[in-house]
Amino acid sequence: MILKTIEGIKAMTAKELAKGLGAEILAMSDRGAAAEVDGAYTGDLLSYVMGNAEHGNAWVTIMTNINIIAVALLVGTSCIIVCDGSEIDDNVVSAAKVRDVTLLRCKTGAYETCASISRLI
Repeated sequence: MILKTIEGIKAMTAKELAKGLGAEILAMSDRGAAAEVDGAYTGDLLSYVMGNAEHGNAWVTIMTNINIIAVALLVGTSCIIVCDGSEIDDNVVSAAKVRDVTLLRCKTGAYETCASISRLI
């Protein structure tokens, strides 16, 4: 895995992160694959995510409704990682593809996913 340094913080691309986590890629364009992930934020209350997640964060959640796409775009997260192998409607996956939002799914829970991200970046 290629790690990059941004102002002293290690970062990796969304594609590298997906591979490192063993995540299923549901939606990822070339641009999305190259997006740099420089941290992570976990949360399921959308208004809280909007106020606290940072641009470039991987957003770890169990939320699967269509609103996650809008929040990811608003915040500028590098990707959405849905945990616990949660089912995601086809319309959410389609919206992610149309709006160029990287959408990943992990079988692990939020804690395990965040711990893995911390080790990777």
